[in-house]
Amino acid sequence: MSFSSLGLADPLLRAVNAQGYDTPTPIQLQAIPAVLSGQDVMAAAQTGTGKTAGFTLPLLQRLAGGPKVKANSVRALVLTPTRELAAQVGDSVATYGKYLPLRADVVYGGVKINPQMQRLRGGVDVLVATPGRLLDLYNQNAVTFDQLEILVLDEADRMLDMGFINDIRKILALLPKQRQNLLFSATFSDEIRRLTRGLLHEPVLVEVAARNTTAERVTQSVFEVDKSNKTGLLSHLIRANNWDQVLVFTRTKHGANRLAQKLERDGIKAAAIHGNKSQGARTKALADFKSGKVRVLVATDIAARGIDIDLLPHVVNFELPNVAEDYVHRIGRTGRAGSSGAAISLVSADEVKLLAGIENLIRKQLPRETEPGFEPTHAVPLTRLGRMPTAAKQSAPKPHGRAKPGGRNGKPRNSGTGGKRADGGLQHKRRRPDAKAKAAQPPRA
Repeated sequence: MSFSSLGLADPLLRAVNAQGYDTPTPIQLQAIPAVLSGQDVMAAAQTGTGKTAGFTLPLLQRLAGGPKVKANSVRALVLTPTRELAAQVGDSVATYGKYLPLRADVVYGGVKINPQMQRLRGGVDVLVATPGRLLDLYNQNAVTFDQLEILVLDEADRMLDMGFINDIRKILALLPKQRQNLLFSATFSDEIRRLTRGLLHEPVLVEVAARNTTAERVTQSVFEVDKSNKTGLLSHLIRANNWDQVLVFTRTKHGANRLAQKLERDGIKAAAIHGNKSQGARTKALADFKSGKVRVLVATDIAARGIDIDLLPHVVNFELPNVAEDYVHRIGRTGRAGSSGAAISLVSADEVKLLAGIENLIRKQLPRETEPGFEPTHAVPLTRLGRMPTAAKQSAPKPHGRAKPGGRNGKPRNSGTGGKRADGGLQHKRRRPDAKAKAAQPPRA
């Protein structure tokens, strides 16, 4: 089946053809007609399967030929959790909408707000935004929502994981009640499903992959290694296998900085990307990684959803994530758009419970191996689906300078953001409610 059979207009088909695409992916095949029909849509698919085009193409078509946008107004709003993802979605809107007379813009924190305010004065048909910066702009009367027709929550589960639920509720309260709502995500947590009960009206459910499954084209493996030898093993694997492009995940921003510095001292060109980096530094690091100037990009989970690199061959979990679902998002950076990839996890004995949680989530045990010269002194206990193993008797020394996870269920609170919001907004705009205030909050939107 071709894109032309989905009912897309000629200007959009021209843009799609210009990108070399002729056959829609499964998520696009189901989502595009549903969005074109005007219904609310709740869509889940593995990362790298074309979710962005799945809502961008029909969204642009529904806006084409509509009323002229007024000053400071928005006709379609796309909310994303990170700056990188906002930029990525903005690129998609520009690419597919280049033959349509529509205006679009992207706003996020970490950069000056005044230029964004000036660009919004003429109004935009499509605005891609992070929650914090959008509220900042609204509070300064730079944007209004009287003309809003379509709302998209992209990577909605990640926004909730990162603590944006209160911001999302505030934004929803500002929007017209009559609108089309679209939720697109790699996975749908139970919390997301509770949110959708008050947000979506008789939605079309599009789910082209089982919940929390990992991409079939990604080869997954575990290297058992002592924590103290992880950096040495990673450097060895990169050199011995001649890996030219490696995305490495750590749990904290400080750990990302330290690892990048150690790899640099070992003669491997590396850069770190996380919430404490300025937007300019993050953009440059990602550009250098894509161009090959940087061989290894070390990232925290905040960047996991915003890194979209064609044909990325290797993802390494230097540390397993505290939240098992983040493993799915991390390794989803490789094996995209039909290509193959490899996901390698360096696991020490003290991470066995995290490993078991991941294996229970994806419903399979990961193959293990050791590298000669890096055999662990403390073996990683065996895991079994459906059962959580006993922690290893030998406890590894506590890492120095590592931020302690303080969120509910062990989730890090805005990991990697330091004194700023995860999306770059102003910190004073979002205060975490105490227990009494939280209990007094109204029901979910």
